[in-house]
Amino acid sequence: MPRLPRFLAAALALGTAAALVTGCSQEGAPVSFDTPKSTSSARGGNAKDSAGNGDGRGPETVLPTGPKATFTTANTLEDGTRIGVTTLAGAKSGFTGKVWVWAPKQYFDPKYADSGFPVLVALPGGNGYPMNYWMGTDLELQSSISAWSQEGKSLPFIVVMPVLNPDDTFYYDGSDIPGQPKMGTWLAEDVPDFVRANFRTFASRDGWAFMGSSSGGFAGLKAVLQRPDRFKAVIASGPDTVPDSPLWAGHEAERQANNPERLAKALGAKPDTERNRVYLAFQIGTEESGMGRLKSFMKSYTKGPVKTRLEVIQGGGHNAKSYVRGMGDGSIAWISRQMQAPVPSP
Repeated sequence: MPRLPRFLAAALALGTAAALVTGCSQEGAPVSFDTPKSTSSARGGNAKDSAGNGDGRGPETVLPTGPKATFTTANTLEDGTRIGVTTLAGAKSGFTGKVWVWAPKQYFDPKYADSGFPVLVALPGGNGYPMNYWMGTDLELQSSISAWSQEGKSLPFIVVMPVLNPDDTFYYDGSDIPGQPKMGTWLAEDVPDFVRANFRTFASRDGWAFMGSSSGGFAGLKAVLQRPDRFKAVIASGPDTVPDSPLWAGHEAERQANNPERLAKALGAKPDTERNRVYLAFQIGTEESGMGRLKSFMKSYTKGPVKTRLEVIQGGGHNAKSYVRGMGDGSIAWISRQMQAPVPSP
């Protein structure tokens, strides 16, 4: 299926309402993600260690390394938490773009001052430029995660929302296409480096996941399969499963190196160990196409360390609101069970 026509249409279905950012009186005001400090150990107490060995030492927290970014308020949630935005100059990709970030209330609780928090990199559908529509409050991603974390369905994720593409003309498959901006490096290296610079995170991949709709679902799926040493899970909603940007023309070898089907096949042939396991949570609505494609992918590649789950959203379409509903119905709980929770101080 040619991606551009589909995803230009998907931009309307997924993001038109979200791109109309909900106004707030604090919009544009400075916002800080600084938190209380503690003098006790920066290691947790009773979860997996950074190697996933479960030996009781606790997860390794990485304190913010700097340099510290300057954030302004993009949106404010009803609970008073804010979505901040900044401009990131990617040191490794050479690409400069906006990144939106939200931290849950638990992040600011003094009892978690020594603990890292899991990170969810949220990617939009459509072109994902110049906005990432997950930064809007109308889709209720952040408020839902806040509620789910109180209900025990979800970990209290830090949600990071970078732009997906460098322009609104082409889709770049979340990859380093030869001769083009290095969007694979931007998403999988520069953005995580930026998060580590500004937030308390975990050293282990147990603290890192992607979620995305449509084209963003593809990019997140590919990133996890391509770098299982860095990312453990993804919620991929209504995604394609092969790279099909027209910009790959003349670069077939590189395209195949970014093909989730080939990546999943190679990973599935490895030993089924904790270090190799990835968790792919697929979502699709009953009112959209692509069900057969996802089921075929799962049948072919759910092997060894590649674990999959499909959330079928009854009455759901190819749109972000349906996908948030699917997350609440089961996907967010499934990946949360595989990942590292913040650990309160003793």
